[in-house]
Amino acid sequence: MPGSMARRIDVTGAGGVRLAAWEFGDPPKTDRFDHTGPTDPTGHAGHPDRTGHPGGSPAPAGELPGVLLLHGLMGRASHWAPTARWLAARHRAVALDQRGHGRSDKPPRGSYTRDAYVEDAEAALEQLGLGPAVLIGHAMGALTAWQLAAKRPDLVRGLIICDMRASALGGASQHTWAEWFRAWPVPFATLADVRKWFGEDDPWVERPNPARGEFYAEVMAESPDGWRPVFEPEHMLRSRETWVYDAHWEELAQVRCPTLVVRGLDGELGRAEAQEMVRVLPHGQYAEVADAGHLVHYDQPEAWRAAIEPFLDALGNG
Repeated sequence: MPGSMARRIDVTGAGGVRLAAWEFGDPPKTDRFDHTGPTDPTGHAGHPDRTGHPGGSPAPAGELPGVLLLHGLMGRASHWAPTARWLAARHRAVALDQRGHGRSDKPPRGSYTRDAYVEDAEAALEQLGLGPAVLIGHAMGALTAWQLAAKRPDLVRGLIICDMRASALGGASQHTWAEWFRAWPVPFATLADVRKWFGEDDPWVERPNPARGEFYAEVMAESPDGWRPVFEPEHMLRSRETWVYDAHWEELAQVRCPTLVVRGLDGELGRAEAQEMVRVLPHGQYAEVADAGHLVHYDQPEAWRAAIEPFLDALGNG
């Protein structure tokens, strides 16, 4: 993605898995992090994006409140670039490539448990010195965020849940996903073919959706025979089966910090369930984004910002 330059910092996750974290804006004035230097979350060399306060110099990143952004299943840190860039004016904004995703390690299939994902995010907060932080999660990343907030309230001072259900989804949905992965016409000859299939031809697409096509183009890499996903679909199914059979209301009720539940009007989280999530949360608030599907922050970046910025402003600097 053009303009998504960020600084990579390696994090050691659960079981020693190496995770790629991406910091947007000015890095802290310290050498305590081992990093590979400025690059782009999609893997291209470049320069860090330095976003300061309007009309003035940015505060040192070490003095800014931390934000950790967690993508959903099949996502990657670069999907958060537009959000992270504006956040970086007043926050230390870090997006994490979760295990099996992006440029993080792809461990064997048995390593994709809920505990592992939560422990990875916990490790990122602790190793990067971000806490107490605001967690912003989309879909699977939102579940990870609220499970971590329930487990470690000392590390989380605010939470934004984007289009993730608390109800059990069941085995039928897992079968549907397995069939969907088998339907992918991989390898794709070109990135244009990726954009067209995921934006138009995919049976799951009800009407043309260029943003969806672009979203999936970001998670493809060129191989000798064409373009393939940077993740293993089997790892995605293994990750998913660790949450779809269970409901997650109990952990939601244990979240003590202020929490904003955001849904796209055409997303996967219905209004009634979202409002019940707000009711169950001790300090829950609700927002919705019109003309957005499941990929709320990617479909409608300006409306997404308008939905979450007042909540972040109310949290202040902690």
